[in-house]
Amino acid sequence: MKLPIVAYGDPVLRKKTEEIDEDYPQLKELIDNMFETMYSAHGVGLAAPQVGLSIRMFVVDGSPFAEDEDGEGDPNLKDFKKVFINPIIVEETGEKWGFNEGCLSIPDINEEVMRPSNVLINYLDENFEEHEIELTGLAARIVQHEYDHIEGKLFVDKLGPLKKTMLKAKLDQISKGQIRVGYKMKFPLQKKGR
Repeated sequence: MKLPIVAYGDPVLRKKTEEIDEDYPQLKELIDNMFETMYSAHGVGLAAPQVGLSIRMFVVDGSPFAEDEDGEGDPNLKDFKKVFINPIIVEETGEKWGFNEGCLSIPDINEEVMRPSNVLINYLDENFEEHEIELTGLAARIVQHEYDHIEGKLFVDKLGPLKKTMLKAKLDQISKGQIRVGYKMKFPLQKKGR
């Protein structure tokens, strides 16, 4: 089932999330729904707060970045499909590098964001088995972006003051639902009954 994606401006996107355990209600169904929602919106990651749940979980599938039109891309992302439950970033290392990021909760805005090139993350998978993996490049970036969501942060927070000022009107339009998107969204400031 496709879930509505929560738009910029909703307080759930600014909350630090809670850990969950194996008894979390209908967890398998939620994970399936999050993947379906992410795929239908053409995303490579989706965090629980983006579907209105303040829990420490996100899903990723980096395969769209495995090969781009030029035959470039990162072949390591071909099988990079994972569920991260209660993740903890142990360490971020390496040179910071820029990449044009977007977000399903902030449609039609893409900006260059600087992030460290490597991340070491500890997490539980969908079977509550513990893993610790080191990721680099785009895989690291996807995970860092989604991890920010469960910490109540958004990629636009990483932009400079001038860029934020330039985007303010567009961000206000998003929170009011004054945009067109190709997937179901929930807008915090949308006027009811129109």
